[in-house]
Amino acid sequence: MAAKKTKSSFGPGFLVTAAFIGPGTVTACSMAGARFGYALIFTLVFATFTALFLQGMTGRLALGSGMDLAQALRAFPKKKMSRFFFIILTLSSITFGCAAYEAGNIIGGSLGLEMVTSVPKKVWVLLIACCAVFILSLQRYKWVEKFLIFLVFLMSGSFVTTMIIVRPNPVSILKGFIPSLPPDSLYLVLALIGTTVVPYNLFLHSAAVRQKWTSPSDMRTIWKDLFISIGLGGLISISIIITSAVAFHEKGISLESGAQLARQLKPLFQSRADILFGFGFFAAGLSSALTAPYAAAFASSGVLGWKNGQRSFGFKAVWLGVIISGVIISFFDFNPLAVIVFAQAANGIILPVASIFLLIVLNNRRNMGALTNRLQQNILGGIIILIVSALGLWSIFKLFL
Repeated sequence: MAAKKTKSSFGPGFLVTAAFIGPGTVTACSMAGARFGYALIFTLVFATFTALFLQGMTGRLALGSGMDLAQALRAFPKKKMSRFFFIILTLSSITFGCAAYEAGNIIGGSLGLEMVTSVPKKVWVLLIACCAVFILSLQRYKWVEKFLIFLVFLMSGSFVTTMIIVRPNPVSILKGFIPSLPPDSLYLVLALIGTTVVPYNLFLHSAAVRQKWTSPSDMRTIWKDLFISIGLGGLISISIIITSAVAFHEKGISLESGAQLARQLKPLFQSRADILFGFGFFAAGLSSALTAPYAAAFASSGVLGWKNGQRSFGFKAVWLGVIISGVIISFFDFNPLAVIVFAQAANGIILPVASIFLLIVLNNRRNMGALTNRLQQNILGGIIILIVSALGLWSIFKLFL
């Protein structure tokens, strides 16, 4: 994948935001606001900071070593057995994990369109899959990048504007920034972190940075891109919690079905809220349905050392396979709980491994040069990795339970 210098200062960070602002995030944030009001806002602050820090690490890896995370995973182990282990771990966790996420994205997008039409969900599943195949088959990174930036700004405008209109209690919001765990809230804390800090985004961002920037001096631009894009993603997620808290929690209304989600946008869109929320949910599903197969293809291409990047047969086969897998799971109504559990297990396995590996590689002065980790970065990275690893182990433990 040849590096290309572009005039635009933004892009890769918005791919990350478009990936994590999907149906899962909208649903998890809505449930958090409906059940616990503003109490879990602190979770999103931590998750947003963690995502920003880890993605910044992948950006430095790409500029300092000239490799994306998948290529670094392939090059780091010296022994054949170790390399084989890393390859199997990455391919199984990322590729199959992305297929599980893809099913949720396609199902979420189809549910959004089903809210506003009488057309069966399976028809929309096929339409979303065809849209994803068409867009990715264009093999134009800049086009995909701009399209996803548009969707992110569209979603952010709707929820942030609604948050301002409903005039939430500022004191209650500030209390939400103070860490606290209401009874029975741990599963939603894990869901909020899991939907924001997504392992495949580490692979996607590092590969995208290599396409867009090449010089260590571009690190300032990368941070600017990440601060704006991931910060905006965090603001969207927090605004969803707030609008849901006002629409459901403060009025004593239980959130029990997807059809109720549109209630949050009624202060802004009135009678058209159902229609516009449905299309917004579709946009969230489509944006994430593009990034999941894209990330799986980048990861597989780098780990297996395929040449020609996005034009290689293997690259196309992986993203197409992820989409087809998502359609199969969606179309034949497989147990959605099994899909969610598998995705959580994949997240729990690969995120700690990828994070630890990032920290190791970023301390290799021979490869990283001036972008080598400093002591403060190692301490902060170590703390974050400990927390992420604990959550990952908890997810795996929960799977066996």
